[in-house]
Amino acid sequence: MNRFASSEDFEACRQLHRRFGTTYYFATQRLPRAMRDSVHAVYGFVRVPDEWVDNPGSLSLLERSELLSDWRQQLLEGLAGVRPVHPVMRAFVDVALASSIPVSEPEVFLDAMVRDLSQTRYPTYESLRGYMRGSAAAVGLMMAHVFGVERTPASVEGAIALGEAMQMTNFLRDIGDDAQRGRIYLPQEDLDRFHVYEDEILSGTRSNNFRDLMAFEIDRTRTLYSKSDSAIANLPGEFRKGVRVARILYSRILDRIERNDFDVFATRVRTSRMEKLSVAAKVFSGLA
Repeated sequence: MNRFASSEDFEACRQLHRRFGTTYYFATQRLPRAMRDSVHAVYGFVRVPDEWVDNPGSLSLLERSELLSDWRQQLLEGLAGVRPVHPVMRAFVDVALASSIPVSEPEVFLDAMVRDLSQTRYPTYESLRGYMRGSAAAVGLMMAHVFGVERTPASVEGAIALGEAMQMTNFLRDIGDDAQRGRIYLPQEDLDRFHVYEDEILSGTRSNNFRDLMAFEIDRTRTLYSKSDSAIANLPGEFRKGVRVARILYSRILDRIERNDFDVFATRVRTSRMEKLSVAAKVFSGLA
């Protein structure tokens, strides 16, 4: 039984998911119906602050910081028994309580959002992984709690790997959009290794060195997807296929980047509706 949220609150989460997370939303529709509201709520919890950070409109830096602070306060008070003001937070708090999500995971996610307000460069891949621990791995671990996955070293490692793989896929697909925000998520040590300069990224220059850099990052990301596969295979049967659909579709974005000759500046690659349906059919028939 929900403590705070109404059906309208969960519907608000679903609408956010449908609008902004088309691939995730498609995969979520392949999960058991009783589980979908919980997944929508987790997505809504992360999407609301992500929009403040990435698409602030007229919001000032101070206003975004204050919104993130209030979001955290609503989370902590909600978990302590105070009814949240925001409908998405009401839904998420109910799911967090029902699924025993430790407060450390949503908090470390919010730490990453705060970091995005001021940090726009990452010197090493390990420093980027530190950011992804909040922006991606925390989301994967929250979902593991929602699915009722036993917390073992293997399940934790798999959830982190899948979260990082999907986040790296986002970074590679969105290089052009992030550059317009003044951000470069590619580690500086990788730019140096392949002799790619910041100005090339910010101006959208696609040199041969840039193509080599992208091929390296895509290979690294595919390794992360492969690392997550054993954990996906061990998920409860009613969840495994839905997660598998998301994993395959998201990794195919990397294929499309390659086929587009690594042009991540002029267009934003995506999978088609027909491709989504084809992948889902193969997964649910045991062919993928």
